[in-house]
Amino acid sequence: MILAGKNNHNRKPIILKAGHAIMAMNVQRFIEDAIEEIRRDVKGRAIIGLSGGVDSSVCAMLAHRAIGDRLVPVYVDSGLMRQFESDRIEQLFKDIGLVRVNAHDRFLDALKGVTDPEEKRMVVGETFIRVFEEEARKIGGDCLMQGTIYPDRIESEGGIKAHHNVGGLPSCMEFQTIVEPLRDLYKDEVREVARALNLPQEISERMPYPGPGLAVRIVGEVTSEKLDVVRKANAIVEEEVEKFNPWQAFAALLGKATGVKGDIRVYGWVVAVRSVSSRDAMTADAMELPWETLRRISSRITGEISTVARVVYDLTPKPPGTIEFE
Repeated sequence: MILAGKNNHNRKPIILKAGHAIMAMNVQRFIEDAIEEIRRDVKGRAIIGLSGGVDSSVCAMLAHRAIGDRLVPVYVDSGLMRQFESDRIEQLFKDIGLVRVNAHDRFLDALKGVTDPEEKRMVVGETFIRVFEEEARKIGGDCLMQGTIYPDRIESEGGIKAHHNVGGLPSCMEFQTIVEPLRDLYKDEVREVARALNLPQEISERMPYPGPGLAVRIVGEVTSEKLDVVRKANAIVEEEVEKFNPWQAFAALLGKATGVKGDIRVYGWVVAVRSVSSRDAMTADAMELPWETLRRISSRITGEISTVARVVYDLTPKPPGTIEFE
């Protein structure tokens, strides 16, 4: 078993590229080339971090075609996911041997007291890696596959934000190699590959979701109470805005403010609603949602979540804002 020795923690992995830009979009050729390169680069067994998003799902399907049962897809149930999401992901990918790891308490403990956005990303990134390392030891594998795409690299390397799977990776890992078949693609290109692979529409057209999950939709420290509030609010926003086909739509928890409920003054949570249009996530514009939609979202969030005192709508484009709050 390669990963057992302590010295491996001091080794930086070699990053291997298996991607080719496909702006001209010969999708079938990309699929064939990616499969060939995965077969070449993955010598033994490999772990793939499968979140259920379009990027990691495409990566997993390419890898499964390339190396079959030498691939072990691992879904880390971090407790930072959307409502009912984990059960659905487990159901969708059970046929390729998905391993689901419950790590709710582990992530909450790691995030305790952390308020800086970049530190959150680093903490989440390292916690994911440590879980993947543990799963890799079980199968005797030393390769990690990820669904990293080009905008992740640009934003991490450019100092905009450290994506958990790029700038958020710990400097010392047990993995000997990291293989990223999609690292040169933009999101719209990944979606084309997903359609060509016949992935279900709920995956190929799925709204982007941040790797650190709800942790970066909570301004300040992450707690179980805050996660419960933002998860419920997020579900309401997605349900109400889906018909307008946003690039991304979600709720974030900002802090607390005064309000009135049932003629009683309350000090409750402030929820921000964000809905943007974009092509590649490098820039984005706030969507001009109908007033009645915004009113209904506000009414539902404050009515269905007793601890929320007010709801605001974020009009900031990217730049100067980012799409996510942290």
